Amino acid sequence: MVYTTALLFGHGMPVLSEEESVVEMIGKYFFQLTSPGQKTSSGRRGSVDSCDDMEKSSSRADLDTGLEYEERLLQQDMTRQIERCLSEAKASPLRCQVLLLPRHMSARVGRDVVRSSADEPCGLRGASIKVYLQSKDGLKSLGSISPDPSVTPTFELSVVFKADDDGWPPLKHIFVTDKVLKLRPEYRLVKRKLYSSASPVIHDFN
Repeated sequence: MVYTTALLFGHGMPVLSEEESVVEMIGKYFFQLTSPGQKTSSGRRGSVDSCDDMEKSSSRADLDTGLEYEERLLQQDMTRQIERCLSEAKASPLRCQVLLLPRHMSARVGRDVVRSSADEPCGLRGASIKVYLQSKDGLKSLGSISPDPSVTPTFELSVVFKADDDGWPPLKHIFVTDKVLKLRPEYRLVKRKLYSSASPVIHDFN
């Protein structure tokens, strides 16, 4: 034990007894912890802070992942409701047999509807969604969507699709024009707060 103590404290230092050696080592250790300018103390604090930061980062990542997953579910559900609304409108008021949409259009609209509702107190649950078609004959109401009927709506969101009035000129000889309706890629969202005098907010998407 005397030999080990001599190795710990270097040459030229007095050889201490086992009890004195332990007391001196403990004293030096606590002196380093309590001294304000010592690297050991700050190093220990740093390691603890780093651990806390990692835990916080992990928690934030888990939260972000959960929010992204919830948003995807909302978008998928809204996409289905928009497609159902358009499908039901074919017989009346659209009076067409075939309704043609640009690729992924209903998913784009569903995504933008959910994002437009994100800053509302009840989110999408507080929305009253109206669906319209704008054509050369004017504006037609295609139906409405209520994401959560148990919640009193706090804002109204109008989805305005645009008809492709030019149709498919090369294929007019194949289809009866009044039986086929094609939508343009452009659409409009109009957001209006129901209990506010603020002007409606209009967003055009291409």
